[in-house]
Amino acid sequence: MRPQVLKHLADDAPRVMVVDGSKLVRKLIADVLQRELPAVEVVGCASIAEARAALDAGPVSLVTTSLTLSDGDGLDLARIVRDAAGQAYVPVIVVSGDAQQHLEQRRFTEYVTDYFDKALGHEALATFIRGYVQPETIPGATILYVEDSRVVAEATKRMLERQGLNVLHVLTAEDAFALLTAESLGRSSHRIDLVLTDVTLKGELSGRDVVQRVRVDFGYGKRRLPVLVMTGDGNPHNQSGLLQAGANDLVQKPIEERLLITKVLFQLRLSRLNDKPVLR
Repeated sequence: MRPQVLKHLADDAPRVMVVDGSKLVRKLIADVLQRELPAVEVVGCASIAEARAALDAGPVSLVTTSLTLSDGDGLDLARIVRDAAGQAYVPVIVVSGDAQQHLEQRRFTEYVTDYFDKALGHEALATFIRGYVQPETIPGATILYVEDSRVVAEATKRMLERQGLNVLHVLTAEDAFALLTAESLGRSSHRIDLVLTDVTLKGELSGRDVVQRVRVDFGYGKRRLPVLVMTGDGNPHNQSGLLQAGANDLVQKPIEERLLITKVLFQLRLSRLNDKPVLR
């Protein structure tokens, strides 16, 4: 994400556009956002036509949209947002009950920033949105970071540490498994809250092996120990395989700091949510 956009997203009064054909859903999202971010201005729109008018009225900090709208779909709206003056890099989040399927089948377009699974509920959606417009740190959370390039690791560690996160950096999947084993046996002073791994690692094991071991051998579910995989591989089949193996999400390389931090903080906060009211 470009620097001027980061500055815009950090403004005290973010303007969020919520596009959904359901008046109830728009109100639920608006109520939670205004509770969590008192200064936020929520612009509710029922259709692409209304969203166009809202964009003409001024810039927005973030757009959420349902996949199906009365006069088009969320992907059409994402393109329209990108074409609007000054909106080229604004996050566009598609809120869908089929989010996981879209993720696994890599149905992203260049216009969509991310998908959110509406089954997680409006509280989780508010947390997710807040991660973009006003990220909050989780001091003391520990990230197990697997990366064999020391240069890349140093740059990424700085991004994470600026958020008050503890980073345990290891070079290989084997080193990661040793730390996870020590924790599972109660022999570690660390509680690992999230695993961040590159997909390509030196040695016989890859980031995909890390995901599979965490899910199968260690038996950690996605909420107990989120796993994010960093990849520069644009092959949809390979990306789908990582998600189906148990990755919570992917982070595309080269890394954009705001996107990385948003995904990390969201997964950390989601793992702490006990209540999951459902969007209907």
